[in-house]
Amino acid sequence: MADERETTRWITEMGMGVDVHGNDYTKAARRAVSDALRHSSLNFFRATNKTVHDMHVEVRIGVQKPDEVDLDAVAEEVPYGTVTINTQVGGLDVPAEPSDDRPASDGIVIANAAILVSFTD
Repeated sequence: MADERETTRWITEMGMGVDVHGNDYTKAARRAVSDALRHSSLNFFRATNKTVHDMHVEVRIGVQKPDEVDLDAVAEEVPYGTVTINTQVGGLDVPAEPSDDRPASDGIVIANAAILVSFTD
């Protein structure tokens, strides 16, 4: 049975990731999560009697084609906590300029990530 106790959000971090060649939504999403995590240093565990294992980490990814994101691969970017990944339409696609030496699959994918960290009350 799932824990139905209330949680309180403590942290919100944002990041952006880009796949410059290949239209890879998962690669862009992973980079967005990594970018957001690099902006964080969590120093409140001792004061709150919490550990990294108490964290509920919700990752929201915005890309133009949410169904093309490998959720398990994105979750691997988060080192701690109980992780949930959600995708939605967002981000930006920049198509490749047509040319003889550049395939159409060489477009740019930009993903946005929001990481929301909560703890059970």
